[in-house]
Amino acid sequence: MSCKKIHIISIGGSAMHNIALDLVAQGNIVTGSDDEIYEPSLSRLKNAGVAPDKLGWYPEKITNELDFIILGMHARIDNPELLKAQEMGIKIYSYPEFIYQQSIHKQRVVIAGSHGKTTTTAMVMHVLRKLKRDFDYLIGAQLEGFDRMVKLTDAPLIIIEGDEYLSSPIDPKPKILHYKPHITVITGIAWDHINVFHTFEIYVDQFRLYCDTIDHKGTLIYFEADQNLKAIAPNVCVKKKLPYSALPINDNRQIQWNGQSYPIKTIGNHNLQNMNAARLICNELGIDDHTFLNSIADFSGANKRLQKIAEKDGRHVFLDFAHAPSKVMATTQSFKEWFNNKPLLAVLELHTFSSLNTDFLQQYRGSLNSADQAIIYYNTHTLKMKKMPPLDEEFVKVCFNHPSLQVFTDELSLHEYLKAQNDWNLLLMTSGNFNKMPLDF
Repeated sequence: MSCKKIHIISIGGSAMHNIALDLVAQGNIVTGSDDEIYEPSLSRLKNAGVAPDKLGWYPEKITNELDFIILGMHARIDNPELLKAQEMGIKIYSYPEFIYQQSIHKQRVVIAGSHGKTTTTAMVMHVLRKLKRDFDYLIGAQLEGFDRMVKLTDAPLIIIEGDEYLSSPIDPKPKILHYKPHITVITGIAWDHINVFHTFEIYVDQFRLYCDTIDHKGTLIYFEADQNLKAIAPNVCVKKKLPYSALPINDNRQIQWNGQSYPIKTIGNHNLQNMNAARLICNELGIDDHTFLNSIADFSGANKRLQKIAEKDGRHVFLDFAHAPSKVMATTQSFKEWFNNKPLLAVLELHTFSSLNTDFLQQYRGSLNSADQAIIYYNTHTLKMKKMPPLDEEFVKVCFNHPSLQVFTDELSLHEYLKAQNDWNLLLMTSGNFNKMPLDF
């Protein structure tokens, strides 16, 4: 892409600020606006010289000198900069539209599904990087060894983490419907984003529509134990369909494959599933099993995806992004089993719109049952910011139906309590940050 003048509306988001950083690195002139930018996004934008001088929306930034605008989901449909751009007829992309436009002539690999997307994408990227393959990427977490979460060059291949949430305020279709993959994984389907997909059936339909966008000469890789995918897969018109399950391990917690043992650093059965999906992707890219398994051996995980926080005297503390019911259940069960059923204290922050919704909260029933002790934390300020009614603590306990569930709404009290639990393995699950609670356990 030759040097362009680009304005980003809602530049502070996780993906959006990384796109801004990459565009600057490619030599483009980038400006942006947002009404709130949190760390580390703000510091990274400042270091690149593209942080807005002032927070807020300024229509005067929208001029005929701009080649195009990239619109983030955080902006509202009545955003004054958006309205000005529409009035002037300036080209406006949602970020998935832009990613697709930059990858039309590339081989596109997309990892989709309700859970495990980031880890599977990270595994593929890790292996490709070790093998010195030239590739672009879009991923939803910061990875060791990669400067940004987005890279767009003239590489012949792009690896994309495919999110099913809406594309932008003026483009209400899921992001994954833009990418038109040649190779794709769908890791599983479990209801999420109830604020836009009001029933499970509507949510599942988005993946049916997605399967229609796969290149007919391409490959669909899907988790074979997912009943929804088993129903969808027979009707998908592609050249190759590859169901998968978890990679097998031996008594030493090593991958056992074709008579050989391969050490790994990641933990949990669902990561063995993710690793097998990544293996199949790499096979499609010409990488054999032996090379893949040797290359993945030192992969230690993506940020907040079963990330080790501490280990001392046989006690393990891990942090995970799990927040939807299926993710919480799978992560808790996998963690408990991996450490030979050592007593487990699981802590879940309710942070998303879905998890704080009283109707959806009942979907969590039994999701923490693998933990010996369980804690639910939520921030009352978050409820106010999302304009949601207060939660009743007893109702929360009924919804989870765990025999020893406690509820905390103050992170300082929670921190004090957790520091005293020295004999328990500790699993922290959140898509937020426990209101910036220290993780010094």
